[in-house]
Amino acid sequence: MRALPPGARAYILCAVLTAAACVAPALTDSGTPWATVSVLAVLYLGCELVRVCPLGSRVPEGIGSFFPVVLAAVFLLPPAAAALVALPGAFAGTVVQRPAGVRRVWHAAQHATAAWVAGQTYGLLRGPAALGGGPAAGSGPPGGLADFPYVLVPAAAVAVAFCLVLTALDGGILAVAERRPAATAWRGLATRSLAPHCVHGLAGLMMAVMWRSPYGLPAALLVLLPMYISCWVFAQYHREHGAHRATIRALVQAVDIKDRYTRGHSERVGQASAMIARELGMSEDRLETVRIAGILHDVGKLGVPTRLLRKDGPLTPQERRIIELHPEYGHEMVRGIGFLGEARSAILHHHERVDGSGYPYGLAGEQIPVLARVVAVADAFDAMTSTRSYSRARPVPTALAELERCAGAQFDPAMVRALVDAIGRTGWHPVVTSDEDLQVIPAGAPAADEEAPVPERPGVPAGRTRQEAARDAGGAGAGG
Repeated sequence: MRALPPGARAYILCAVLTAAACVAPALTDSGTPWATVSVLAVLYLGCELVRVCPLGSRVPEGIGSFFPVVLAAVFLLPPAAAALVALPGAFAGTVVQRPAGVRRVWHAAQHATAAWVAGQTYGLLRGPAALGGGPAAGSGPPGGLADFPYVLVPAAAVAVAFCLVLTALDGGILAVAERRPAATAWRGLATRSLAPHCVHGLAGLMMAVMWRSPYGLPAALLVLLPMYISCWVFAQYHREHGAHRATIRALVQAVDIKDRYTRGHSERVGQASAMIARELGMSEDRLETVRIAGILHDVGKLGVPTRLLRKDGPLTPQERRIIELHPEYGHEMVRGIGFLGEARSAILHHHERVDGSGYPYGLAGEQIPVLARVVAVADAFDAMTSTRSYSRARPVPTALAELERCAGAQFDPAMVRALVDAIGRTGWHPVVTSDEDLQVIPAGAPAADEEAPVPERPGVPAGRTRQEAARDAGGAGAGG
């Protein structure tokens, strides 16, 4: 808890107090149907603890597969009792990031509050009467037939209210804990979650209707079977997604082995690219695409002769032309990988310059794809700030100042500003490869970066890299 910013701690405390106020009436009301509360709470807890689907696939984390149980509680119980049902399962859910205890408390408070608000919404729309009986009737035989199709209206409202409360609280914690701008903290959360929550709401309504039927609890439990099946299908999707990630890792490792001087560079470029994309307010799907583009931007080096990548002396014009083909090689290599999508254009065009003097096609300004402009800035930034066997890292403020100097000529100013703002707010904490700590810089070695822009000097065009400038001048690889 101490590791969290003070604002985040206060926010979580307020959420916990709000959840306590939501469940308190159920604890003091003698009319609370404890039998139903207990059954649903244990059922939800059991569902959250189950991590293996019927066909043997592990349940992906955080997919909310068993929200139908909570929503069924909203349909069957008073709001405070429904909030109480949500607590055990939310608290017991698997947490993979630290601090685990704080995250468990946060999830429990979040789900309890959402269930209470959903229950209030359900009552305002006469949901209990439409379902066929008062809320307390959930533990007994049917009190009447459900009023179809009107009962779908409050059920839909419940799902929407539940989704909006969860996403509102999620956006708030992102804003205060990660210091994201208010304009981007909530962006896309509701739109991505609304459809799944509506499906969960329908399943919860089916559970409630079956619970009220003459068949009771056993029939209600059968509703969970389709959810397990959907869980298994979703697990297959995640397995395929895992295979995609393994493919990307294999390509990156191959590049790192071939060009050992830039080991870890690809992951850091992906990290910086994602920071820029998040600052620009891109959707989570596109943010993941730009991160992958940053990771794979140099995959075309696999098609460049190793002797050129490791050459210490100046490159001949012919050798330079061969190296400058690596974006096209990379594009050809990933062309058939459908899941990369827009990332392919970033791989092809990340060496274009906004003034039109880049390669491979000399695109300028808005002709350069957006993701390519993002990766270009991230690529140059990491080249300047990473320590390699032949170069000393520059301080982050120096690198950012250099990017700002080259904005408008080599880089898109909007992308540079986004990186500067993101690092100014959260700092730069690059991923580190296992062997990076073993790299040693010889005493007196000059700083050199293959992708980084350099200050203007007589005879050196603005925005050329130090490596290029040195090689053009006949130097020995590490310009200075």
